[in-house]
Amino acid sequence: MKTIVITGASGSGKTYLSNKLYKLFNNSILIKTDSFYRDDILIRFLSIFLYDIYDRPFSMNKNKIIKTLKSIQRKDKFIPFYQYDFKRKVTTKSQIMINYHEENQFLIIEGIFAHRLDLNYQETINVICKEKKELCFDRRLKRDELERGRNIKDVKRKFASSWYLFHKNIKKYLNKNQVISINKDNKISYENLVLKLKKK
Repeated sequence: MKTIVITGASGSGKTYLSNKLYKLFNNSILIKTDSFYRDDILIRFLSIFLYDIYDRPFSMNKNKIIKTLKSIQRKDKFIPFYQYDFKRKVTTKSQIMINYHEENQFLIIEGIFAHRLDLNYQETINVICKEKKELCFDRRLKRDELERGRNIKDVKRKFASSWYLFHKNIKKYLNKNQVISINKDNKISYENLVLKLKKK
């Protein structure tokens, strides 16, 4: 099973792309790092003082992600599945049953921290979503107002910090690994990506 890693700045189209590929390669498994935010007392306490805590890797429960990925690598029939509620700031856990297939099956890992999981990115298919900052902000504003109950002032502060932190830390990843760039609204870049994946 090949692994696709999809990363990009907030609002760059990661979720849109991962959902599209998930539907196209219908036997695939989709893991979203947004589902693995920590909900313990420490993170709640720090969020009082750090408005951008959820845009930092510290906020993510990396151990749970690694545990889930190892379950998939072992081809466990049931794997732990998490869902994070951004309004209530709590995580629910369940188990999902996986049917493993040899054909047209990818493990898709998507999220702003997908490139910071200490995976062997030399062996994964690495995709970065790129988009203009203004458009990314508009998308995040719409999402955060609807799904996360945030106001425009809150979103502006969080987005500015998220944008800076992502671009500050992405350079090392881009320099060390082969990465495919894609734009959500560019059909040619999407079609070229799909062709490469079908060849895999």
